[in-house]
Formats: sequence, structure tokens, C-alpha cells
Amino acid sequence: MKDYYKINEISKLYGIGVDSLRYYERIGILKPKRDVNGYRLYSLKDIYKLNIISDLRGLDFSMKQIREYLDHQSIDNTLALLKEEEDFIAEQLKSLKNRKQIIKERMAALTEASGTKADIYTVKALPERPCVRINEYITRDEEMDFAVKKLHRKHESKIRDFGNQAIGATVALEDINNGLINVYHNVFFILEPAAAVYDFLIPKGQYLSCHYRGEYLQSTERIRDMLNLARERKYQVLSDPFEIYIIDNRETMKQEEFLTEIQVRIF
Repeated sequence: MKDYYKINEISKLYGIGVDSLRYYERIGILKPKRDVNGYRLYSLKDIYKLNIISDLRGLDFSMKQIREYLDHQSIDNTLALLKEEEDFIAEQLKSLKNRKQIIKERMAALTEASGTKADIYTVKALPERPCVRINEYITRDEEMDFAVKKLHRKHESKIRDFGNQAIGATVALEDINNGLINVYHNVFFILEPAAAVYDFLIPKGQYLSCHYRGEYLQSTERIRDMLNLARERKYQVLSDPFEIYIIDNRETMKQEEFLTEIQVRIF
């Protein structure tokens, strides 16, 4: 066995790029000798360090941690380093478990939504719902997507998972150019029931509800039909109607698969 190896030999042996070996030298982890021609020569001690670097990099230790370990290598420091990695893995497992639960919830919600019957009017007794919102005057789908993104960026810390987030928008029918169209005055996210910080509450009460499938262009007619039904049934309408986007372009690009719920508070 040779006492010294050139940089290309070490690179091939360990599958480490030449630039990485030079970086290790630059930060002081490796200290190769130079031959008479100025070529780097790596000793058996350098190879021993590369074994440790390779093992610790495989455990996702930073170069700073590795350098500190090599500078103060001992049983106590080895145990401390491994304990730190154990704690890190435990956090990763916890995060993965939470992520798995979120995915299960979304799968269950999509399965339930796929079986939801559309075009049926019902009255629901609903609890108060904490929300965060952004006020925007929206007349086009593109503006809606932009407003949703702005709201998400503002409240990322409150949103457990954007894919699972219940998104809604408050609607008003306005006469524009001699025709009624939907105009949205705000976009909101419905938070977990126990949320401590929120912008407003959708009040507890009775809500007239209807689901529809397909493109949003039908929304104006759907809301008009709902308000007409409320008048026919002699309900007192207590709020502007709002839409909740149960299946939208976060899950599918096929508009026929979209599922939207319209709700309006009544008495």
C-alpha cells in the first residue's frame, strides 16, 4: 500500500469531485503535502479523514459540524454528535408523520367531494368559522388566483398545508354593462376551528347551501337562483353569498371536475 495518493486517485477512489477535495483543503479539513512539481499528495491520515467525512456527510452533517468534530475527536464528542443526529432524525420522522396525516386527510376529502351530489339545495346549521382574508375587487379568474397567492404568502405561518386549505370568496351580483355578473370583494381561508389568531369569523347559524360542478362562468346564474329560492321560501338573507372552492385547479385542470359550494346565511 502506498503512503501517498494524488488528487485524481483519491477522487476516483471515493467518488468525490476534485473541486470538493480542494474545498476540504481550503477550509482546513484536509492538509495534503506537495511534491516537487506542486501536485497534492494525500496521506493515509487524509484518507482516514475522508472516511469520516463520507460517513458524516451521508448522515447530513454540515461541513462546520464535521470540522469541529475532527478538530476535537473523542468518545464524548462522538456520542454528542450521534445524539444530535438522532434528535434530527426524530424531528424528520415527526414531520413525515404529520405530512402523511395531511395527505390522508386530503385523500379522504377528495374522495368525499367526488361523491358529493350537486344541484341540491340544503339548509345547514354551521358553527362559527375563523378566517383570514384579503380584500380585493375581483372580476376575473386570473385575479382570483393572484389574490389567493397573496393571501397565502401573507399567512403561510397559519396554514398547515396549502393543498388542504379551504378557500372561499365573498360574492356580490353587480350590473355591469347592462348585465349581471359576479364581483368578488374578498378572498378568505377558513382556518382550523381552534385557531387563536384570525381576521374575522363567519358567524354561527343557518346557511342555505348548494354545490355545483364545472366552470365558474355558471356562478352568476347559480347565485341568482339561490337568492331567488331564498325569497320563494321566505328566508331572510343575512349576508352576501360566498363560494367555497372544494375541488379547483390545485387538484385538477379539468373544469368539469371542479366542485364549488355556494353558501348564504339565512334566518
